[in-house]
Amino acid sequence: MNLTAFNQLDRCVHFSCPEKSKSPAVYILLYVCSAAVVLLTVCGNLLVIISVFHFKQLHTPTNTLVLSLAVSDFFVGAFVMSPMFIWMIESCWKFGRSFCTSFWLISGFLTILSIYNITLIAVDRYLALSNPFFYINRVSVKITRVIIVFEWCVVVAFILALLYSNGNFMNFVMCPGECFLFFNEVWSVINLVFAFIFPLSVIIILYTMVFVIAKKHATAIRELNNHTRPNVQKITSHSMKSERKAAKVLGILVSVFLMCLLPYFIYSLLGDLIERQTDTFQKLIILAYFNSTINPVIYALFYPWFRRCIKLIITLRIFQTDSTLINVLS
Repeated sequence: MNLTAFNQLDRCVHFSCPEKSKSPAVYILLYVCSAAVVLLTVCGNLLVIISVFHFKQLHTPTNTLVLSLAVSDFFVGAFVMSPMFIWMIESCWKFGRSFCTSFWLISGFLTILSIYNITLIAVDRYLALSNPFFYINRVSVKITRVIIVFEWCVVVAFILALLYSNGNFMNFVMCPGECFLFFNEVWSVINLVFAFIFPLSVIIILYTMVFVIAKKHATAIRELNNHTRPNVQKITSHSMKSERKAAKVLGILVSVFLMCLLPYFIYSLLGDLIERQTDTFQKLIILAYFNSTINPVIYALFYPWFRRCIKLIITLRIFQTDSTLINVLS
């Protein structure tokens, strides 16, 4: 995540934590809603993780990338959402200086990791649609896992370099009752390019190309319906439609992702052109985190296999013998 929303130290407004102005009923409602969002995020992504990890039929390169995304989303719900909700509700950071550092370290790592997971999914769909023979023969689950491990290591290295270069992990200013990190101008630009501009450019370019290829496939399917034998038509048409559907669902995933994160990054890009507001910053961060909540809902709405997996998990059939071999795709 771009952690430079308040990159000018003189914009740090010093104040003591305000007195509680909300009624007890409002506080209870806010905390209940926040707890529900956190629970939905954690449980939804945990279901995705169990589904892809448990059922062998789902062990594909694309689903391996979905698994990596679900893991990062699960950690967002488990470790990041709760402190941010409490900070927003209380209008005061109550967890101290040390945890402030850890909070932004974890938040930045998970957000950038999610961005690059989405980028890899875009690359995966482009290769599957543009060069299916190469994809089938060269892209395996094992290779995908190696790429994911490499991706996680690169993001960890970037976060550590970002913090270390600004003063051995501790160069930040925390206003009373606030929790913000401040980086020098060079690393602010590097962070913006690495965490936002580069992956966003790749995502937009690849999904534009995927859209063009999907239209060509639609034309090819119509031609098959008119000119090929029934058996060949059925097999080829089904294969093309499956790839197009996967590209469509993952396109929705990317679109929702951009809608959740773009407002925050646009807000960050405006720099000194606008007056920074703590509550606005918090709301945009929460919106970015909501993407981790929405992703499992997208899977449930558009992937029949995920709905079948949820049923099998809830009914505890995954503990039966050979449950890993259950056909969840039919």
